[in-house]
Amino acid sequence: MTPNYESWSKDELIARLRELETKKHAKLTHSPTSKKPFHFSSHPKRKIAIKFCYSGWEYNGLAYQNGPTPLPTVEDVLFKAFVKARLVDETGGLDGCGWEKCGRTDRGVSAAGQVVSLWPSMRHELRYVSILNRLLPPTIRVLAWSPISPDFSARFNCKHRHYKYFFTSHGLDVSLMQSAANRLVGEHDFRNLCKLDPGKQITNFHRCVIRAQISPVSPESDGDNPVYVFDLVGSAFLYHQVRHIMAVLFLVGTGVEQPSIISALMNVSHAESDPLPEPQLPLVDRKPEYQMADALPLMLWDCAYADSDVTWQTDDDGTESGAGSDLYHQLHSIHQRSLIHTVLDEHFLTAATQYHSPPPQYFPFSQTGLTPHTLPRSNLGREPVLGVPLGAGTYKRSARYIPLLERKRLDHVDVANERWRIGRGSKYSKQKTPDDGIE
Repeated sequence: MTPNYESWSKDELIARLRELETKKHAKLTHSPTSKKPFHFSSHPKRKIAIKFCYSGWEYNGLAYQNGPTPLPTVEDVLFKAFVKARLVDETGGLDGCGWEKCGRTDRGVSAAGQVVSLWPSMRHELRYVSILNRLLPPTIRVLAWSPISPDFSARFNCKHRHYKYFFTSHGLDVSLMQSAANRLVGEHDFRNLCKLDPGKQITNFHRCVIRAQISPVSPESDGDNPVYVFDLVGSAFLYHQVRHIMAVLFLVGTGVEQPSIISALMNVSHAESDPLPEPQLPLVDRKPEYQMADALPLMLWDCAYADSDVTWQTDDDGTESGAGSDLYHQLHSIHQRSLIHTVLDEHFLTAATQYHSPPPQYFPFSQTGLTPHTLPRSNLGREPVLGVPLGAGTYKRSARYIPLLERKRLDHVDVANERWRIGRGSKYSKQKTPDDGIE
């Protein structure tokens, strides 16, 4: 029978509340947990591949790091989603589930078609895309999955990797950039077009570029500042190779370097020289100092595999409310919001031009008719400041441009590798294994 609380005094009500709180606490303390322990050993495993995309500017790169990082890494967030879904055992770590990535991307670099392979537990056929996307932040989206053979390797079975770098044509002669990019196709030594890391102990810098093409992002785009994309396809890439190539292409596009600079930077030994097209190429066996392009516009677009290796699948059931529809709506909403940000920024610039004039335009030299030696001085007699683009609205500014081949050179690769081996390298019993497809 329910007590008539309306007739109770204040002290009686307080005493009753305390009694109920005590009983509730005792029940929670002594009740057994309803969660049953999950035994991974009791469930079979199957090997799968996951294809996913991520916004690189939100993360400290793809690769999992043992120490603390300013931002989370993509692998750490993705692995924790697998753990939370009880697909892998957290205690085994990445190695415990046979985790393998196709190619590493560094901080700020995005991906639309990254791939990892692993051995998750399999209680029954699972909707991997839906399960993982419910646990992941919107900046990481699983696009598809595929059953794969036990000997499949996300890294070594990859036929080629396709990178895209987006840029505006402001101050650039795109035709000159394409002329330079054409020289990249084929197998070359790219030691002068990558970041040299003695810790990786790389001695072979030969890589094969299948395609190097610059084209408008939208063929219908017009206006004074269309957006272009540089598509670079190759079997494997060196550390920061794409961003170094883009930095040199920007130098060519402005006119401070000629397209032949690409050929010169790949002419690292007499054996590399091709005497037929350009017999006067200088020998560049040590990398000149220069700043690589910005990370934001770079995207790993695709990791390609043989059709016999993968069969990409989704959880889409064909209905308007299916998982595929939800994923599309999520990404479409993000895209629509970014378009609004673009329009807002454009209007901020328009508002500023009412009171502030744009600076003089010196680039590209092929259109302005200028050279580094004929740049006009300001009304106050000051030397002009050149802003060489580095991508994503960033610039390397200086009053005097020093040609690449006249700059200070880094140590030869063999010297740098040997110095590391007898120094820091002597502390490690096992050397690092270099990644393919690093950016």
